[in-house]
Amino acid sequence: MSGQPIAEYALLSDCHSAALVHRSGSVDWLCFPRFDSPSVLGRLLDERAGHWSIHVPDATSIRRRYLDDTLVLETELETPQGRLTLTDALAAGPNERGHDLGARSPHGLLRRAECTAGTVDLEMEYAPRPDYGRLRPELQAVTDGIQAAGGPFRLLLSSPVPLAVEDEIAKTRVKLRAGESRAFALQYQSGDGSEASWTEEEIEERLRETVAAWRSWSELHQRYDGPWRELVHLSGRVLQGLTYQPTGAIVAAPTTSLPETIGGGRNWDYRYTWIRDASLTLEALWVAACPDEARHFFDFLTGAAVRQLKDDGDLQIMFGVGGERDLTERELPHLSGWRNSRPVRIGNGAWKQRQLDAYGELLSAVHVLRDQEGVFTPATSSFLIDVADTALKRWEEPDQGVWETRAEPRHFLHSKLMCWVALDRAVELAGPLDAGGDRVARWQQGRDEIRRAILEQGWSERVGAFTQVFGGAALDASALLLPVVGFLPGDDARVLATVNAIAERLTDSRGLVYRHKMDDGIEGAEGAFLLCTFWLAHALALGGEVARAREVFGRAAAFANDLGLLAEEADGKTGELLGNFPQAFSHIGLVNAAWAIAQAETARGPSSQ
Repeated sequence: MSGQPIAEYALLSDCHSAALVHRSGSVDWLCFPRFDSPSVLGRLLDERAGHWSIHVPDATSIRRRYLDDTLVLETELETPQGRLTLTDALAAGPNERGHDLGARSPHGLLRRAECTAGTVDLEMEYAPRPDYGRLRPELQAVTDGIQAAGGPFRLLLSSPVPLAVEDEIAKTRVKLRAGESRAFALQYQSGDGSEASWTEEEIEERLRETVAAWRSWSELHQRYDGPWRELVHLSGRVLQGLTYQPTGAIVAAPTTSLPETIGGGRNWDYRYTWIRDASLTLEALWVAACPDEARHFFDFLTGAAVRQLKDDGDLQIMFGVGGERDLTERELPHLSGWRNSRPVRIGNGAWKQRQLDAYGELLSAVHVLRDQEGVFTPATSSFLIDVADTALKRWEEPDQGVWETRAEPRHFLHSKLMCWVALDRAVELAGPLDAGGDRVARWQQGRDEIRRAILEQGWSERVGAFTQVFGGAALDASALLLPVVGFLPGDDARVLATVNAIAERLTDSRGLVYRHKMDDGIEGAEGAFLLCTFWLAHALALGGEVARAREVFGRAAAFANDLGLLAEEADGKTGELLGNFPQAFSHIGLVNAAWAIAQAETARGPSSQ
């Protein structure tokens, strides 16, 4: 099972942690009790790292879907003798509704198997391997289940049928007839592990509560009614599913080390939250969720970042879901990785990088929520003023850039652009920030200086486009954000030339956009980025090329799996999904591009549609 296509997995979430379920019925990734906790089921990265499968051995067809307005998965497996419906969910707490989704997670994985026609032979295999597969816990029979204990980890599998245990693997085989069902649950146990097993009735009730919780959230939050409505709504639920409810942090993805190229070393841990993603995330939440979710994420960012400007002026670019700052990167050599793509990493060394774009992302996020923010506290105002002052002071320095290169720092156009954004938004926020007139005048002057520098040094007559670095010749997809952040109009001749250059020279045979083609100090190649392809659609819409925008959008959206989930990248030759999954930034790009196309069509009237 290890190394199965990424597109064959589904996401489950309780807004604390996540599970990935293969279409065959095997849970191959589960971290308890947080997204960034060590995995307890990890076959996604190594056959030996644990799984929990409910398998129908003679299935001839498999169909799956999310129940309407939820992230509760329903899989229908058909055999020559009958049909089984398998329902999977990470449990919501009792009476969680609307904004409270995830507030009281019981940290339980629910699985219900029902025979809906004929007879079905069901095989179950449970092999917990906590701490990324480093532990093989002892499995002990308890009343109505199996308890696994090893080190600090305690897991309780509730089962209505007896299980045989051999070599730390619990197994059973059950024949179900039409109308019969069995319900199972896997609980993360804190403390001494004295919690009782859940009965089938309790599991059924928790499953009903979870469906109701998701539907209540969707009914309250999802109002978008434009093009690609179902994909946008699904993306909103994915972003909610990637939210750590206790703090509002949104992880970039729920997985680690799914590679950017098969067998390569570009394998990173994405179970953290980036300031880089802030403003675009807030805009997507505004469209696909609601302002309250956007505000929750914003409060986390400012709470984690406030007073964290270092002595040298650097702003930490990423945090753990609880606001943790030390994300030291380590390798797990005992894991072979997805399709032998080593190394498997936990933690992320980019937390120490200098990325000047973070100043603009943070102040742009404030600007997005300016009408909801009200009065800033003195501490927050002082911090945000310091962020703008630091952008003014530091913008001429080189950095690692938005793509977190591990080569020598360079003068990236995107970093300069986001410093311009920092000062532009600070000027507009001067009143709420209670910033003094002299300071605002300096911000305005600095903003104008950055603008001149970008127009003079970022534009290349020889290339006929804005380039990746000042004075360079290479293209970079981040230049597509020039109109998105309002630096230039979408129909500016230089923007249109850059958009066309990227569409012609920075794409694969399918028309998907690469981030760049530079030597970034990391060994190995990478696939095309779905986010960057949605950026291309977004930029085309802002430039008035709505038909092209729709075509490019459809090209990227076609790489969603059968449930609508997007990975980070797609392989240029095979089209197979690559990278961590599902990827928040890909879904953010989808939402924002759909909104831009909808706005462009509204502005042009019915004749453009």
